[in-house]
Amino acid sequence: MSAKKNCPTGLFLNRRDMLRQMGTGLGLLGLAGLFRDAGLLMPSALATADTRNPLLPKSPHFPGKAKRVIHIYLNGGPSQVDTWDPKPMLEKHAGKPLPSGNLTTERPTGGLLPSPFKFQRHGQSGIEVSEIFPQTARYVDDLCVIRSMHANTPNHEQSMRLMNCGDERLSRPSFGAWLTYGMGTENENLPGFVAMCPGMPVADVSNWRSAFLPGIYQGTHINTKKTKPEELIENIVNQRVSLAAQRRQLDLLGEMNTRHLRGREDDPALEARIQSFELAYRMQLSATDAFDISKEPEHIRKAYGDTVQARQLLIARRLVERGVRFVQCYHGDMQPWDSHDMIEKNHRQLAHDCDQGIAALLGDLKQRGLLDDTLVICGGEFGRTPAVELPAPGTPGNGKGRDHNHWGFSIWLAGGGVKGGHVHGATDDFGYKAVDNPVHIHDLHATLLHLLGFDHEKLTYRYAGRDFRLTDVSGEVVREVIA
Repeated sequence: MSAKKNCPTGLFLNRRDMLRQMGTGLGLLGLAGLFRDAGLLMPSALATADTRNPLLPKSPHFPGKAKRVIHIYLNGGPSQVDTWDPKPMLEKHAGKPLPSGNLTTERPTGGLLPSPFKFQRHGQSGIEVSEIFPQTARYVDDLCVIRSMHANTPNHEQSMRLMNCGDERLSRPSFGAWLTYGMGTENENLPGFVAMCPGMPVADVSNWRSAFLPGIYQGTHINTKKTKPEELIENIVNQRVSLAAQRRQLDLLGEMNTRHLRGREDDPALEARIQSFELAYRMQLSATDAFDISKEPEHIRKAYGDTVQARQLLIARRLVERGVRFVQCYHGDMQPWDSHDMIEKNHRQLAHDCDQGIAALLGDLKQRGLLDDTLVICGGEFGRTPAVELPAPGTPGNGKGRDHNHWGFSIWLAGGGVKGGHVHGATDDFGYKAVDNPVHIHDLHATLLHLLGFDHEKLTYRYAGRDFRLTDVSGEVVREVIA
C-alpha cells in the first residue's frame, strides 16, 4: 500500500506506518497472538506491539515457586481463638478480666470468653484445628498457619485496605494490581486479576483498585449473587453488534486514538482505556466459558458444595487453570465474619458455608498438579478479642460476641512454596497479642512477593516523584514459612 502524498486527509499509509500505528494496542495484538500461537517468527513491528501490551507475561526478579494466587478472604475478621489458635487458658479464667489488662479495641470488653468449640489435632503435623473446619483440617499438613499476625487499627475499612493494598489510605494499588503489573497474565483473553464477592466488601472497590498503576491492572469485580455466566460480568454479551462489527469499530477507534497520541506524550489513561476495550472484546468468548461451572463434572460440583462461597472457589480454580494471575474470593457482602454477638451460631454457620469448598479446592489443586505453584491464602483483615464484647446500653446483645482485635490473629497459607504442616509464631496465653515471631501485614506481603519471585523492595512504580512499593518502607521476608 503506497502513500498518496497529496491526500489532504492523510488517511493513506504505507504498510510500515500502518503496522506501527496499529501497535497502539488494537488489531495488531490479535495478530501477534496468532503468530505466537502458531510458533512463527514475529517481524520487528510485531515485537513492538508486544511491548505495548501490559498484560503479556513478564519474568519476575528471580524464579519464584508460585505463579498465581487465590486469596480466600473471610471478610469481617474471624476469631483466631475459635478457629486456628486454641487457648485453654480462656476456660480456666472464664469471666475474669485479662490479667494483663485489655488492649485498645473499638468497643468496651469484659471478662474472658472461652471458645464454644472443641479443638483437635490433625494430620502428621498434629496441628490443632477448631471443630468448625473439619474438612479443611484433612489438609492441615499442606497448611502453614501463622498465629502471630498483627495490623495497625481495629477498623474494617483501614484494615482491609492495609491487607489488600499495604496502606490504610485510598491512594495505593492493591496486591493483585501489583502482581499483574509485575508478572502480566498467562491468558490475554481474561483479566489478570479477578475479585469475586456476592455484593461488596467494606471499602468496596478500593480493595482491588490499581490507583496510580495503569488502569489495566485493576481487579475485575464479579458479583457472585448472580449465577448465570452471562450475568456475572455486565455487558459481556453484545446483543446488537456482531464480533466482526465490534472488531471494525475498535480498529477505527484505534486509528483515531493513534492520531490523537501523535505529537503528544504518552497518555496512560488513554492507553488503559484502549486496553480495557480490547480486553472486553476478547473476554466475550473466554469469560463466559471460564465462569460456567455447569461444564464441570457432577462429582466435582458436589465435592465443592452448593454455597455461594463454594461456587466462587470452583470458579477460582477454573480461572487460575486458565492463566489468571490473582483471584480473590470474598465470603460475603460487607463483613459477614464480624461476630459482635452470638459468635457460636454465626461462626459455626460461616465456617459451614466455606469449609467443604476450601477442602475441595485444596484437593482439586493437588490432584491437578496446581497446588505446587499456586499460592492459597485464607484469613481476614484482623481477629477478635478473647474478652467478651459488652453490648452498649439500650442495644440488643447476648454478651456472647467478640470485638475487633488487630493486636494478634491467624491466617493460613498453602501451596506455592510454603512450608506445609507448620505453625509460625504465637499470641499470648489468651490469644490477644502476637508475642512470638510477630508478622505484620508488610512482612506478609514481602513474603508472598518473595514466593512469587519478587524482591519487595525492587517491585516499584514511580509516581509523584517517589518510587512506591506494596510494602511502603518496611516489611521483612518471613523465611521460616518457606519450604
